[in-house]
Amino acid sequence: MPRLLVPLLILIISQVGCSLESKIEGSTDQNANLMAQAQAIHTSALTIDAHADIEIPGKPSMYVGSDGLSKVSPQKMQKGGLNAVVMSLAVGPMPRNVEGYAAAKALAQTKLAAVNALAADPANNTVIVKSTTELSAAHTEGKSALILGFQNALILGKDVGAVDSLYNSGARVFALTHMGHNDFADSSRTLFDGDTGTREPDAEHGGLSALGKAAVAKINALGGIMDISQLSTEAAMQVMALSSTPVIASHSNVRALTSVSRNLSDPEIDRIGETGGVIHIAPFRGYLFDSADPDMDTNIRAVRKESGIEEDYLYPFELYWEIDDPAIRKDFLTRTSALLGPIGLDEMLDHVDYIAQRIGVDHVGIGTDFNHGSGIIGFNDASEALNVTVELLKRGYTKDDIIKIWGGNFIRVWRAAEKPSEARMPKPQE
Repeated sequence: MPRLLVPLLILIISQVGCSLESKIEGSTDQNANLMAQAQAIHTSALTIDAHADIEIPGKPSMYVGSDGLSKVSPQKMQKGGLNAVVMSLAVGPMPRNVEGYAAAKALAQTKLAAVNALAADPANNTVIVKSTTELSAAHTEGKSALILGFQNALILGKDVGAVDSLYNSGARVFALTHMGHNDFADSSRTLFDGDTGTREPDAEHGGLSALGKAAVAKINALGGIMDISQLSTEAAMQVMALSSTPVIASHSNVRALTSVSRNLSDPEIDRIGETGGVIHIAPFRGYLFDSADPDMDTNIRAVRKESGIEEDYLYPFELYWEIDDPAIRKDFLTRTSALLGPIGLDEMLDHVDYIAQRIGVDHVGIGTDFNHGSGIIGFNDASEALNVTVELLKRGYTKDDIIKIWGGNFIRVWRAAEKPSEARMPKPQE
């Protein structure tokens, strides 16, 4: 997805205030008790972030923290009590030709090397885990755990067999699309061709292609987790119909609350609940804003036109990469971000509440999308993970609920994927 680090986030944080913890600390005995209770729960949980992107050392990035470092660096994970994170070998839109496939594969390999180097440095006290047993062992030993993910079958070209190589390299979470359709599946967001002035059709394959269906079968057979984030609704439903084990959405929010195609529709949410899957909510402002505000919508569209984006498309940040002039692009991102206004944990947890109330607390988790645009007031990087626990507790979630949300639900799905013959899901009724 074209996800961006919103340029005004630091300014907004400085204006609105620091983290939630600073608001609570030392104010009353009641708040002190709340913090102590939250800390105890947070420490007892095996906390997992179901999706973050990989930063390549030495490569300039607009998505890192204000310190220039990854938002899920081992140090930030340890400070925030975040025990594990799925690091995604993700690539964005590239040409669907030999050169594009090669470039996508090369980028994935570069990101894989970066994660391996991170884990190899003893100073990070971090290990790559390839099973729930290894995850549990890392937690017991006090090590931060990295789980490898995969995003965008463009990396595979047209070769289903390449899934084996990724799995052998450690990948355990598999998402078939990013922005734009590929040879395996349709995406929830289509690409715009500035040269021709046309957009991809909403559906190229009607969901999954034959390659996509074969990939689901292979991933199931290997013991990988199917991730439906960024698939079209039709493709997501087909994955759930085909998969022998529950799926996850590693970083997807609720379309009923924020109407962008990247978020999940109610039918998708319901089917995930019926089949035992988990939806991981992201602290990403572009998926949490009030899309029902007519003034915001009008103003965002006006900024888009002024920036040379003539196409009338809903999602506020879409197509920013089509702006060639860096100064105009920066102005577009800055002005659009400002129109969204301050967004914090209340907005994020409204999406958590929606899932929990609609299909149950067994089907909701956290997937930050850090290092590719995510970050809100109170949860701007892994060091602030405790704030999520505090706010969940304030909303009435129990210790058991919070442990499920922070990783228990993800672990349940992973265990099912490791033993697919024991975890067959109910299929849609004919």
